[in-house]
Amino acid sequence: MAGSFAGSRAALSADQLGWDESKSEYTLPPLPYEPGALEPHIDEQTMSIHHDKHHAGYVKGLNKALGELEGIRTGSADPGLIKHWSRELAFNGSGHVNHTLFWTGMAPSSDGGGGRPGGALGERIDQDFGSFSQFVAHFKGASKAVEGSGWGWLVYEPIARRLMVIQMEKHQDLTVSGVSPLLGIDVWEHAYYLKYQNKRADYVDAFMNVVNWPEIERRFGMYTGH
Repeated sequence: MAGSFAGSRAALSADQLGWDESKSEYTLPPLPYEPGALEPHIDEQTMSIHHDKHHAGYVKGLNKALGELEGIRTGSADPGLIKHWSRELAFNGSGHVNHTLFWTGMAPSSDGGGGRPGGALGERIDQDFGSFSQFVAHFKGASKAVEGSGWGWLVYEPIARRLMVIQMEKHQDLTVSGVSPLLGIDVWEHAYYLKYQNKRADYVDAFMNVVNWPEIERRFGMYTGH
């Protein structure tokens, strides 16, 4: 299974990633809420297309790449295409993991979306960024400034035992190896263009109103034991 993050398997179960053991393939996991549940911050049409078309495409591409690489190993597919299918595995596998983390990292306000984190994560944010408001400014600034298509992420770096904000291009490039994902925002145009057009900054600002901090705190606890 491809993935850009060391801790993604800890943050997500096989069920959450849609793994079908009987077929040895991935399926598209359902959204954890109704497509319109994040209105007015993220609109229903965008959520439906994003999940049902774009995310579904990554799942399909992941399964295709896994099958072709298996064929190369068993001699039934062209070994000259191993570079191509390895790249497809990285792109689509990372896209699948990233989107699954993205959906579960958001929630409507009635289910805990928005606000700010508490507990050990809240304390660590204050320690590593100076304050929650300084973290928000850093996270929003980095996400708004991603060049082209990509992601903004809050991650945990286990060697230094600290939080970091990083950018990611596409679904897997320009990132830091060995970090564990906490909070990600998709800043590909398909994530916001229907509602916000070219105003990525407005979308990033609105995203903070639907962050599922209880889930992000859970991930942090899994990585750190807190």
